[in-house]
Amino acid sequence: MTTEEKAAPPAEEKREDSFLSHFLHNLWAANTVTVTVLSIVLAMIIGAVLIIVSDENVLNTFSYFTARPSDALTASWDIVSNAYADLFKGAILDPAAISAAADGSGTWKQVFFPISETLTYAAPLVFTGLSVALAFRGGLFNIGGQGQAIMGTVLAGVAGFALPLPPVIHLIAALLAGAIGGALWGFVPGILKARTGAHEVIVCIMLNYTANLFLGWLILQKGVQQEGRSDAISETVKGSAQLPSFGGELRANLGIVLAVLATAGVAWLLNRSAFGFELRAVGANSHAARTAGISVAKTYTLLMVVAGALAGLGGATQVLGTAYALTPAVAGNIGFDGLLVALLGRNRPWGTLWAALLFGALRAGGNRMQSFSGISLELVTVLQALIVIFIAAPALVKAIFHLRAARAARLGTSIAKGW
Repeated sequence: MTTEEKAAPPAEEKREDSFLSHFLHNLWAANTVTVTVLSIVLAMIIGAVLIIVSDENVLNTFSYFTARPSDALTASWDIVSNAYADLFKGAILDPAAISAAADGSGTWKQVFFPISETLTYAAPLVFTGLSVALAFRGGLFNIGGQGQAIMGTVLAGVAGFALPLPPVIHLIAALLAGAIGGALWGFVPGILKARTGAHEVIVCIMLNYTANLFLGWLILQKGVQQEGRSDAISETVKGSAQLPSFGGELRANLGIVLAVLATAGVAWLLNRSAFGFELRAVGANSHAARTAGISVAKTYTLLMVVAGALAGLGGATQVLGTAYALTPAVAGNIGFDGLLVALLGRNRPWGTLWAALLFGALRAGGNRMQSFSGISLELVTVLQALIVIFIAAPALVKAIFHLRAARAARLGTSIAKGW
């Protein structure tokens, strides 16, 4: 037997590693999924500390910690476990509701109520998150999602109570009006960026203020303000323009279905269309894209129009699906929350959808935490902020947990691309 034959490895050793071996090797690597999960874990750990220090009764047990440490530990565990249990019950599922429905003392609608609330809060965030994520991929920072959502809310709300149309057509018209309102508000920073080089962040911030002030003025006008009311509230959106809900006690409506369809549409636009290729090229290097013959000015304008239309649809789902009337706070903070959702979703369409669902779950569960555990709703906002901070600083998470660098073209990369 020659030396080469002795050194040759067995055929079995030449086989490519299995998927399981790739998974186990990359489980503790710094890929997108691992960093995201660990970021949530870190945020919940810090949140647990905040829950403990914010409760006076628990803090009192630490005054004699050296004498009876079990009191402090037990009290801390009880308040944290109850708070996070209520967070889960309010966002996903309450086992007590399942038992009640099974023995006839409750209804199955109560079982699906938590997930319904999560979907209700998540639907508009999907649209505004997609708006920000799409602009990011094209090299623009669309901080004007709040103003675009407000204008979408305004036009959709007015169309919802002013247009005399049959049911299905009325709903479609109101949704289109919302998209047009957001698109017009996105067109302004887009065309100014393209023609004059004005920074889109500055223009968007000013338009946010303008949209908010316009909403406050419009609600008080005759024909818009609800008759017999002295406060700032508009006429109620007609039933023919309201998004159909999934059941009497459940607030989840057709908006979440439209959000999933919009996510699929944006994913196709980015990865399968010519415009998606152009905006990605401009986002990667606008000078090289211009040299290759791509109209950067046209791309910027169309990009902001599409992003504005998405944010406008987010506002439309808010007024047509849950609020049913224009008020000064009808859009909430869905535009600004969309920034966090896009960042958490890594500016990927499907990642943005999952991030919106996470934020919706935190909001729905936070309501139950406040009602049953007495935890401040602001703490949920702190949890959201902490998650985003750790997501935005993957090097910090990697250092804390001593993660390995993810191997390119392996499982970590494939999972990240799947987001």
